[in-house]
Amino acid sequence: MTAAWIGGALVLGLAARYVGLPPLVGFLAAGFVLHALGLEATPLLDEVAHAGVLLLLFAVGLKLRLKTFFRHEVWGTSVVHLVVMAGAVLLATQGGGMPWSLAVALGLALGFSSTVFAAKILEEKRELRAVHGRLAIGILIVQDVVAVAVLAFLSVATPSPYAILLVLLPFLRPVIGRVLHLVGHGELLMLFGVVLAVAVGGFAFESLGVSPELGALVLGMTLTEHARSQELSNAIWSLKEFFLIGFFLTIGLDGVPTWEILGDAAWLALLLPVKAVLFFLLLLALGLRARTSFLTAVALSTYSEFGLIVVQVAVDNGLLGPDWLLASAIAVGLSFAIAAPLNSFAHPLFARLDSWLVRLERDKRHPDDEPVSLGSAEILIVGMGRVGSGAYDYLQERGEPVVGADSDPGKLEANRRAGRRVVYADAEDASFWHQLNIEPLRAILLALPDLEAKQRASRELRLRGYKGFLSATHVFAEERAPILEAGCDVSYNYFTEAGVGFARDSWDALQARGSGSPQGAQTERQ
Repeated sequence: MTAAWIGGALVLGLAARYVGLPPLVGFLAAGFVLHALGLEATPLLDEVAHAGVLLLLFAVGLKLRLKTFFRHEVWGTSVVHLVVMAGAVLLATQGGGMPWSLAVALGLALGFSSTVFAAKILEEKRELRAVHGRLAIGILIVQDVVAVAVLAFLSVATPSPYAILLVLLPFLRPVIGRVLHLVGHGELLMLFGVVLAVAVGGFAFESLGVSPELGALVLGMTLTEHARSQELSNAIWSLKEFFLIGFFLTIGLDGVPTWEILGDAAWLALLLPVKAVLFFLLLLALGLRARTSFLTAVALSTYSEFGLIVVQVAVDNGLLGPDWLLASAIAVGLSFAIAAPLNSFAHPLFARLDSWLVRLERDKRHPDDEPVSLGSAEILIVGMGRVGSGAYDYLQERGEPVVGADSDPGKLEANRRAGRRVVYADAEDASFWHQLNIEPLRAILLALPDLEAKQRASRELRLRGYKGFLSATHVFAEERAPILEAGCDVSYNYFTEAGVGFARDSWDALQARGSGSPQGAQTERQ
């Protein structure tokens, strides 16, 4: 049985990836196929699925910073969008016999977007720290909190009188942090995360009559500001992804959809453009540019695995019929199938719609969306990671007027602390290159990790008539030709260049030792 689950998920997951869809679509399909072959979900698979949900919520809690809620463009967009979605479903179900509270919960579930899908897409495109990436993740976090509240509302469990003891949890944060420090960096770190999410956050909270999903989220929040929270999140990421496969398999194993259920799922899929347009208009109204609003809306144009969890809880408690779960599962799969290619071509698609969408922008701009000035700089380095910052220091030591640019606030802050002059800029934003005064620039160095970003930036610069020197980095040999075709004068493999630099410095040290100064080179390096 286990071999059939894993094998079916792998085969159909590969098939989904082969046609350009997220593997999660294949996992849902695998559940339907296995059910059609006569297989059913077992207690083991249910436990795996539940653990995946708890690990997902725990990982969300690790990223949950309270200051995220206080940005008006985040909570304002999230709250208004969910209220509109809940109100629309409430109006649509009037006269159908559905209690108003259940209709609101269902509307909220349809308003949620997929945290897993958006995080994966943005991470693959290196856009998690761009303005639209940060907005999308912030909105998703607010939605996740609302989702947990909805789950607690739908739960029929009565909290134990001892549940009041949970208010003491913040006082245990130093103890939890100390244990996190002691477990090191290996498999114990992953095990520690699982214990917190599943045993403490799940089982302990459930024993007190409180939603285990809420428990997993709260336990993650206790470590949000810890220095190793990101490391812990990375440690459990693969395990969380694996266990979530069980969740999607259990949805498919609940039954084979009828034509009526497929029709309901198709209607839900047709609401996705309405959902995306609503996000776009709300962000525009709050002062974001059309490009930022568009890319954020595209990243959020899915239905959520949290929505599925909400529907599943409602079905388990007898509030909804089982057909709702199947229809919702298929709608989630369809939303992934639609959003995957849409996100892949989001930048070119906006370029085609640019002239129409920018007319909707407000005159007052959001601070993160303001154009930047490079002052008297003559050399611009785009991408201020280790390669970009190293190039900056090399040029600055030679007296060159250089400035760095990046879209990651964390990198900007680190570079500013190191005394480098850096500005915020999104290299994939065509309007940035159009608003930038390129006349003083005699050289632009693209130290970006993403091939598509380097190609797009190169094309935009050449289209604007930039005649200066343009160089870029590449990792794989096959990336060099596309970069040069896009307009770069040269492209350097920075692994090779690192080897050359290592050999050159070692050679210089060897020569210094041979000239009778064995300590000279070391002293100079220090």
